[in-house]
Amino acid sequence: MADHPVDRLGGKTLLQYAHTPYMDLLARMGRNGRLQTVPDGFHPGSEVANASILGYDMTKCYEGRGPLEAASIGYEMQPDDLALRCNIITLEDGKIKNHHGGHLKTEEGDVLIKYLNEHLGNERVRFITGIQYRHLLVIKGGKKGFECAPPHDHPGEEWKGLLPGGKKNEALRMTNETVALITDLVLKSQELLMQHPFNIQRMKEGKDPANSIWPWGGGYRPQMQTFTEMFPQVKSGDVISAVDLIRGIGKYAGLQNIIVEGATGLANTNYEGKAQAAIEALKKDDFVFLHVEASDEAGHDGDLDLKLRTIENLDSRIVKPIYEEVSTWKEPVSIAVLPDHPTPVEIRTHVAEPVPFLIWYPGIEPDEVKQFDEVSAVSGSYGLLRLNEFIHCFMKQ
Repeated sequence: MADHPVDRLGGKTLLQYAHTPYMDLLARMGRNGRLQTVPDGFHPGSEVANASILGYDMTKCYEGRGPLEAASIGYEMQPDDLALRCNIITLEDGKIKNHHGGHLKTEEGDVLIKYLNEHLGNERVRFITGIQYRHLLVIKGGKKGFECAPPHDHPGEEWKGLLPGGKKNEALRMTNETVALITDLVLKSQELLMQHPFNIQRMKEGKDPANSIWPWGGGYRPQMQTFTEMFPQVKSGDVISAVDLIRGIGKYAGLQNIIVEGATGLANTNYEGKAQAAIEALKKDDFVFLHVEASDEAGHDGDLDLKLRTIENLDSRIVKPIYEEVSTWKEPVSIAVLPDHPTPVEIRTHVAEPVPFLIWYPGIEPDEVKQFDEVSAVSGSYGLLRLNEFIHCFMKQ
């Protein structure tokens, strides 16, 4: 939900402009700061930012998005597996129109992935259904070490030059067998998907066709400590998210994934269900990582009004009910609120800039910050923290 100043909002950021009385209340009663969630030299991906927030050193355990998708959907990676996140996207006039195939539903993506696996899968190549437009491609014996452009970072750009074996990297395709295979799969997927009745009907209705796969974020099975190993005071913990990569981080971290019915990863997600799930989890467990994707997706779509609404929904339908419940408990509960990275609506992609954060618990000595936003957080008493400094600070409470 972090963003840049927007002229249409009088030079305010969305957090400054939005009506967020409960995040502002926690900012006034608690302490504030900023956090650099992306290590130097790393792409500002959600997997990097969220794992850093949880305390993981990306220089030691980063293996890309694909292995996290695999963990989330229950695929047990073998030592010779290269797992890649496999988006189903929309191409138009030779460019990436969107990274989500027109906001596919999971059941729609499942039909297309099974269709692709039937025609392109074999003993070495396997397509596996994930969530919505986010799926998994596993290549036995695949070799990593090449760039795959995340499609959400390149809306409106020509897709051919973004492939690892595209027109700008033809020499790589000629010398790297895995790159050549991925390129071939992308091209063949476009032919197959355009012939599928689902896309034929979509185009008749004037909707975006889901007309290409886009594999990226490839890696092997990561080696990660559990959260309890890093923080022994946490005997049990949970992750609540509609996004498979967050669930994957949770699985490797040894946290239980709580699946909330109606949680979509979009603006229509079940906010109340997530909030209630967090409350119930805190009655029995020590730690809950609650993740809401809606503002990120609105930012990628460049939808200012929608992103404002997602921020206000987060405040009134997540932060409010959780705070009002746990503030009455005899056992004190610490709350932190923060984005994982900015996704500015006028850029439509992630940026590796610090995000604001707040920490509140009963008895904390507040600082001088009066509202929760990117500008106010600069004056927070925590200052500017980096990477796992945040979680260590939070876990001391």
